[in-house]
Amino acid sequence: MSIWFKNLSIFSLPPGWKPTPGKLEETLSAHPLLPCNAASMQSQGWVPPLPSSGLVYSQGKQMLIALGTQQRLLPASVIRQVVKERAAALEKKQGFAPGRKQLRDLKDQVADELRPRAFVRERTVRAWVDLTQHRLVVDTSSPKVAENLTSVLRNDLGELAAVPLETQKSAGKTMTAWLAAGKVSGKFGLDQDCELVGNELSKAAVRYVRHGLDGAEIRSLIGGGKTASRVGLVWRDRIALVLTDKLTLRRLRFEAIEAQKQDEAAAGSKSAKDAEDQSEADFTLMTGELGALIDELAGELGGVKRD
Repeated sequence: MSIWFKNLSIFSLPPGWKPTPGKLEETLSAHPLLPCNAASMQSQGWVPPLPSSGLVYSQGKQMLIALGTQQRLLPASVIRQVVKERAAALEKKQGFAPGRKQLRDLKDQVADELRPRAFVRERTVRAWVDLTQHRLVVDTSSPKVAENLTSVLRNDLGELAAVPLETQKSAGKTMTAWLAAGKVSGKFGLDQDCELVGNELSKAAVRYVRHGLDGAEIRSLIGGGKTASRVGLVWRDRIALVLTDKLTLRRLRFEAIEAQKQDEAAAGSKSAKDAEDQSEADFTLMTGELGALIDELAGELGGVKRD
């Protein structure tokens, strides 16, 4: 199981919130993931973030948690087909087409009957709690998924003032300035992906994939009023990512580390103990790398905005 996050949705935490791993484990253990039963379409709860860990994996002031979801998949097309067949049989029986209420009742009946036979999809979303920099980082690019995890955590804790990360400078305006200049200051460089959008009325969008971002064409589009909604960046030649104007980091590629892992994989398989030790080392390395990346990115955007 890879411990490396692929996307970052970042939330600021209050400095006064300093749970111990034991206390957080006790809280989460009151809401474990339970199997999705025949009467429900979805179940959510906390699961071990690593195969050999409890509900909280910790190293110093860094903790890893995971929210598990089981969801029954019952395609609407299947329900419609069965309802259609039963409505036809009912019409033949009673001599007239069923009305709206009868159709609603049929739909509810069919859904209840098919639910126990629906496929169950499982999903796990991990989150990293950084008590040093007071951050909660969720491994997703979806605002809905990230907010769901923070909402479940907030409900289980009683309260948690986790708010989306804000910086002094607008990410969209700053990315647009980078593209206009053809470069980024500091430890970042432009990669090969970007998206430029028009105003809210036109909703026009131009996307560049595997394309140089320092050309006159892009500057011309910016001069015509388009702004950047996402830009590919490379941090210290170690991590490639796509930054969005909502301060979400997508498609992280740990290029230097992945190359090292490929070499290690070619050298031979590892025992279960080696894999456990590797997870511990990976977590230390990941939190160190991503912590420094987030800090320097926030610095490029004027620093973190705090109340």
